[in-house]
Amino acid sequence: MKDYLVDLVQSSPDPSHRRNLTREYLQSLILHSLQRAGAMIPLAFHGGTALRILFGSQRFSEVLDFALEGVHENYVFRSYLKYIRSDLESQGYSMNMKINDQKVVHSAFVRFPGLPYELNFSPHEDETLSIKLEVDTNPPVGAGLKNSLVRKHVVLHLQHHNQASLLAGKLHAILQRPFLKGRDVYDLMWYLSDPDWPQPNMTLLNNALLQTDWGRDALTSASWRRAVGERLEAIDWDTVVLDVRPFLEPDEQLLELLNRDTFWRLLGS
Repeated sequence: MKDYLVDLVQSSPDPSHRRNLTREYLQSLILHSLQRAGAMIPLAFHGGTALRILFGSQRFSEVLDFALEGVHENYVFRSYLKYIRSDLESQGYSMNMKINDQKVVHSAFVRFPGLPYELNFSPHEDETLSIKLEVDTNPPVGAGLKNSLVRKHVVLHLQHHNQASLLAGKLHAILQRPFLKGRDVYDLMWYLSDPDWPQPNMTLLNNALLQTDWGRDALTSASWRRAVGERLEAIDWDTVVLDVRPFLEPDEQLLELLNRDTFWRLLGS
């Protein structure tokens, strides 16, 4: 399987794209290990990586995000990490982990020292490529769940938030992150540019806002666009583009539309 990764990254002449391809391939292997460990019964996949793997977004992502939606007794974070270590080391990867499961959001960095140099997208022999896993063990209630079978380097059978709930999660990030990420803005444009994408799950969105001290009236299907427009009013669009550019496919066309006028059309402002 490691030979497959070598061939995969050699298909791209761009070091940044090689890094993205490597990370995504390893993310797929990690998801496969989690699936094998039974993690996809209590956990639901969501966030930017889910958007790419399940729905074909052109944006690569650094983090595997999950919400603990099932029976808590079936959830054993460190046991899942042991499966990941066993599977990846058996395929020839040198790795280590940094784990923090003492907070509401359990996290782990799965780190691959020397891999960027080995795969020829870094000149530094000691550089490490890291993939972060995060599990929200107290997610806001109201998410819709779905199971999908998808092939992304390997065959994956994943429980995940449905389309309306994925959009709700992105709206929450847009509205409540202290420092808005260009990656979130790009994802929102990707959602809103699809006329067939369902409207956001308002129950989930408002419960998430309550968890993070929103301090304003609950949003409705008629008011969320106005709230998002207000949030985007003062952002620096050049900074947005600079943030997301390294995570996009080399031929991505939507980047040219990442500007204020596009969003005002999409939001109906």
